[in-house]
Amino acid sequence: MVALARSTHLPISDDSDISAFKSDVLKGLGARRKHLPPKYFYDAAGSQLFDRITDQPEYYPTRCEIHILQDHGAEIAALIPAGAALIEFGSGSNRKARILLAAAPVLAAYVPVDISAEMLEQEADALQRDFPRLVIRPVAADFTHSFELPEEAKNAAVRVGFFPGSTIGNFEPHEAASFLRNAAKILGPGSKIVIGADLIKPAEILNAAYNDEAEVTAKFNLNLLARINRELGGNFNLATFEHHAFYNRERHRVEMHLASLTRQKVRVAGECFEFRAGETIHTENSYKYSPESLAALARGVGWQPAGVWTDARKYFSIQAFTLAP
Repeated sequence: MVALARSTHLPISDDSDISAFKSDVLKGLGARRKHLPPKYFYDAAGSQLFDRITDQPEYYPTRCEIHILQDHGAEIAALIPAGAALIEFGSGSNRKARILLAAAPVLAAYVPVDISAEMLEQEADALQRDFPRLVIRPVAADFTHSFELPEEAKNAAVRVGFFPGSTIGNFEPHEAASFLRNAAKILGPGSKIVIGADLIKPAEILNAAYNDEAEVTAKFNLNLLARINRELGGNFNLATFEHHAFYNRERHRVEMHLASLTRQKVRVAGECFEFRAGETIHTENSYKYSPESLAALARGVGWQPAGVWTDARKYFSIQAFTLAP
């Protein structure tokens, strides 16, 4: 018998969140090569813009991943034992989790983890209405660090991680290895993890995906500066910055930058930063993998391959791993 559950209501932010945001922004803008962590894209406005990106005709990853889940959901769900807890790292919109949850056996709990507490709460409430008997325990946290699991997940027979969206590609390879190592500690012995990873493909397809004609990706990129203005008292003039995205063939990654169109000074949290004309802020990488390269990375930190599924064009993959004893 499964007990009825309710979602946990969470605060939107706290002083520690703002302090970390401020520290990371000041450090990144003060670096020789200016950069900002991509996790800060996802405030409420950024999360909504990213949902719009996934609907753009040029942006294939979300459609491909959803098709894989729809076509192979039963096979993927077969890796999830009855009574397991499903922990989604960086849950955002629950579109993909819904497909997996519908195919999965009875779970001890579903734990969506996301840095955007406002969207997390909204999505958990919506999911609870459609899965009224599912125990949903959202956790507002930065999943790149350790966080405390709810009791229902701790007490489950086994924990299964779910990391869709090719978010693993946003990490440098050594950071991806650190994430997988940390996930193993959080999920514990006998755990499994299901990961969505974008595959290596022709540059023209990748460049189009990150430079959509409607310029939604550009708005998403620029919203990071708008967020700094809103939350850290910045005075960025968004009209003097331009979205740049391109595929770096040597490093198998798409890079996103914000380029200053003029020489200018910008103040953030009381500090001043100078920009040369053409100087960029590096805001995101999106590494592309082959099934073999991701498997090699995972093996190096104790995860053994347990399955690979791709779409018909082999644009995208979902890969499963089991934690080695």
